[in-house]
Amino acid sequence: MPDSQNSSPANLPDEGLARRAKALACTAPLQALDDNKGSLRWVDADVYQLAEIALHTIDQVTVSMDFDSGAGQDRILDQVQRFVALQAPARLAAEHHDIARHVLQRLINVGTVDRSFCQTYGSVDGNGVYRRYSFEFNLLVERAGLDGKIYLRATDEAINVLVGALDTDVESAQIAAEVKLDSLIKRGRMAEAKLAAEQARYRTVQYGEMLRQLLDVTTRNVRAVDWEHEVPKLLADALSHIEERYEFEHRILTNISEARDKSEDPLQKQRAAELVEIVRDCIRRHMQLQKRLLTAGELFRAEQDRQQFVEPPRRAALDLHGQLLVPLLGLSIRDALRVGTGFFRDAGGPDAPAVLGLPSFIARLLRPAPERQRLGGEIPELTLDEAEEQPPFSLEDWAATDLLLELRDVPRTLSALLTQAQAIAPSTAALLLHRAVHAFSPELGEHIDQGDAEALLAVRTGDRVDLPRFGGDDLLLQTASISTPPDGGEPDRTDYSTEETSG
Repeated sequence: MPDSQNSSPANLPDEGLARRAKALACTAPLQALDDNKGSLRWVDADVYQLAEIALHTIDQVTVSMDFDSGAGQDRILDQVQRFVALQAPARLAAEHHDIARHVLQRLINVGTVDRSFCQTYGSVDGNGVYRRYSFEFNLLVERAGLDGKIYLRATDEAINVLVGALDTDVESAQIAAEVKLDSLIKRGRMAEAKLAAEQARYRTVQYGEMLRQLLDVTTRNVRAVDWEHEVPKLLADALSHIEERYEFEHRILTNISEARDKSEDPLQKQRAAELVEIVRDCIRRHMQLQKRLLTAGELFRAEQDRQQFVEPPRRAALDLHGQLLVPLLGLSIRDALRVGTGFFRDAGGPDAPAVLGLPSFIARLLRPAPERQRLGGEIPELTLDEAEEQPPFSLEDWAATDLLLELRDVPRTLSALLTQAQAIAPSTAALLLHRAVHAFSPELGEHIDQGDAEALLAVRTGDRVDLPRFGGDDLLLQTASISTPPDGGEPDRTDYSTEETSG
C-alpha cells in the first residue's frame, strides 16, 4: 500500500512551479532599480520609473541585435535617453543621459566579477524532498562582433522578461504569436496586433540567438557540440521552420495592407504601417538566419580541420653538446661564465609571480563562461546553534550594587568596586560595570524629569583596570545631589554639587 504522505500532491515534483519561480527571479533586477533609487546620491530619481526604462532598454537592444553583431552602446543610450526625457522633461539632458547609463549598467550588472545575477529558488526532487538552488542568469551581455567592436546582446532571460515567459519552446511560441497576430489583424484590432507582432519579433531574435550561440561554441570547440545527431536535426527543423514562417508572414503582410487600405481611421492606418515595418523586420531576420543555416555545415568542417587536423607547431631543438658545450670549452673562464649564466637563466624560465599579473588577469576575464546547470548549484542547509540566553540580574545583584554605589561621602575607583563585587558574585560585578559605564556620560535631564534627588557620576582617572575578567580605563565614581527649588517648580538653574571630599 503506498504511503499517503509520499503520494501527496505537495510532495510531487512541480516543474511548472520552478519555471515560474525562475521567471519571477528574472524580474528582480528590474524591481530593484525602483526599490533602490532613493539611495542614488547624485540625482533625485523619484520622478523616474527605472523599471520601465529598463524594459525599454532591453527592448531597444533586442530589436537592434543582428546575427553577426549586437547593439551599439552609444546608439542604445541615445534612444533610451529620449524615453527618459519624456518622464522628466524639466530635467537637464545630462541627467537624462546619466539615468539611461545607470540603468544600462545595472542591466549588465557592472561591478560584479562575472556580471551575473543570482537568485535562490526551490524545487521538489523525485524523492519528494524540497531543495534550494541558485539560479544564475544575465540580462544584457557585452560580446565582440566580427569587426572587433564590443556590442550589447540580450539573453534568453531578458527576452522572456519582455514576453512574460521562461524556458518556452521558441518555435512553438513564435507560431502561436504569429497565429494570434493574423487573427487580430483580420478582426481589425491593430493595437493588440502590434503587441503580438512585437512578441513574434522577440521570438525570432531569440531563435536566431540560440543558433548563433551554437555556431559560436563550434568555433571554440567542435567537441562541445553534437554535430552527428543533435545539430543536423536542429538545422533541418530550423530550415523547415523558416520556410513556414516566411510564407505565413507574407500572408500576414498582405492582410495588414488590406486592413490599412480599408480603414478610414488615421490612427488605424498608422498602426498598420508600424505593423508592416515589424513584419518586414521579421522576414529580414529569417532570411539572414536561413543564410547562416545553409553555411553552418561548411563552418563546422572548416573548424574541424582547423582544430583537429592542423599540425602541431614545430620547435627547433637545441643541441647542448654541439651548440653550447663545445663552444664554451674554447672560451676563457670569464667569457664562458657569462655565456653559461645567461643560458641557464633563460632556460630556467621566469619565477611564478606572487601576485596576479595584468596579462593573466585579462586572460582570466576573457575566458568563455562555463555552461550553467539547468537547476544551478544546490544551496547547503545551514545549521544554526542556539545562543545561550543570558540570565537577567537578580534583585540581590541590584541590592548589592546599590550598597556599593552609595558614594555620597568619599569617591571610589571602579577597580576597587569591581574587586569587592566579584567577591559577592560574578553577576554582581557585571551589573556594577554596566551601571558605572552608564554613569560615565549620564543623562542628567532624565534624572531631573524623574525627580531624582541624586545621580551617579563617573570620570576617568588615567589608570587602567587589570582584573581577570575586566579591563580598560579606570573610573572614579561618586554620587552627586541634584538641587531643586523649595516650591518644587521648574528651576532656573540646576546645581549639580558634591560634598567636599578628600582626594
